Amino acid sequence: MKRISDITISIFALIFFAIPMLLISLLIITTSKGPIIYWSKRVGKNNKIFAMPKFRSMLVKTPDVATHLLKDHKNYLTPIGGILRHTSLDELPQFFSVLKGDMSIVGPRPALHNQKDLVELRTIKKIHFLLPGITGLAQTSGRDDLSIIDKVKFDEQYLVNKSLKLDFKIILNTIFYIIKRKDISH
Repeated sequence: MKRISDITISIFALIFFAIPMLLISLLIITTSKGPIIYWSKRVGKNNKIFAMPKFRSMLVKTPDVATHLLKDHKNYLTPIGGILRHTSLDELPQFFSVLKGDMSIVGPRPALHNQKDLVELRTIKKIHFLLPGITGLAQTSGRDDLSIIDKVKFDEQYLVNKSLKLDFKIILNTIFYIIKRKDISH
């Protein structure tokens, strides 16, 4: 049922957001040099690396590290990058990853390929057996304000309690968080 709901929601989202995605693409092309889509190396199910698409919100020469590790991440944003990140519109291309089967709508957010501490903790807790998600329990429980240890605690809580009911609750809470811009700092 989870896979069927993932496909259904993704198709609906891609149709619903088709015009905004086209406008975002045009804004990216006209405001900065580089590709529209940034392919981020992420850790997926069973700790396999996959390429996760995002609308490019950072300059092409930005170091390949988690945003919070950049000395001043605002210096690396494209002219529309801040808006894309604060509204989570940069995440829209990930619905294609859901259709492909690399991601789910709900699951632990995929770690960057170089976030060894996060990957190690998730592996110890068996979280790596889950498909990563566009959103997850940690995103609705503090998001950018959580430590890695706290994120893993929420990921483990999701692993133990996962259900379609919990998924839909997380999806609704995610929409609320995005609208309120709650806990989105980078």
